[in-house]
Amino acid sequence: MSDSILIFDSGVGGLSILTEVRKALPGVHIRYLMDSEMFPYGIRADGLLAERIVSVCKAAVSSFSPSMLVLACNTASTLALSQLREALELPVVGVVPAIRVAGEHCRRTDNLCFGLLATPATVSRSYTQALIDDFASDCRIERLGCSELVDLAEQHIAGVDTRAALHGLIGNWLAQHPHMRHVVLGCTHFPLLRDELELLWPEIHWIDSGAAVARQSARVFRGIADEDNSLSCNWTGTQEPEAVKRFLSQLGPLKDAGRLLV
Repeated sequence: MSDSILIFDSGVGGLSILTEVRKALPGVHIRYLMDSEMFPYGIRADGLLAERIVSVCKAAVSSFSPSMLVLACNTASTLALSQLREALELPVVGVVPAIRVAGEHCRRTDNLCFGLLATPATVSRSYTQALIDDFASDCRIERLGCSELVDLAEQHIAGVDTRAALHGLIGNWLAQHPHMRHVVLGCTHFPLLRDELELLWPEIHWIDSGAAVARQSARVFRGIADEDNSLSCNWTGTQEPEAVKRFLSQLGPLKDAGRLLV
């Protein structure tokens, strides 16, 4: 087993989690894995996805022997977290929308209203409602399911200016709720658009799970932080993710990159 962290997502969304994990564990080698052959997950059946996520992650753990696996995807965490924890002999960290954090912010500001911006599947899933019931039952929550933002995040990583499209997708929703000052970014893709979101709507406090996942990762990491700040990139499918490799190279030296055969 190597002293490394494997971070998994269907596409580029997990880069938002990886950025926070890098801050929390700067001396650990991080390997980023995308199941780009099956992207986007939002159009796939849950049963197919659960089987696929377990298969890909088990193959990657077998190939790379990481010290820890981070499921940097709400869908993957919902469908496969418990299965992977049973199947793998290493810590597996998942991600959920930052409902609890948003509720705490709202209570401190005496404005018991916040938004939940996620994919349609995450907005409607029972686990999301369970989080609301447990941590924000006293709040009014305005929900918007928008799968198009996933594609915008992928484009943004590639250098495309997506501000006009972003305004067209969520501008009316925000305008309809002028008292909403906190919005949960309930998909790991969405924080990659934070710079444009803050530019367009600076009055909104955008909340995501990245820092919380990083703190949990630091708590359960079993390896040794030996000042190896390199990164690696792997993917399924045939298309090489040049934009992702460029993003990773800004965080540290890119050690290796290659396709994972599943």
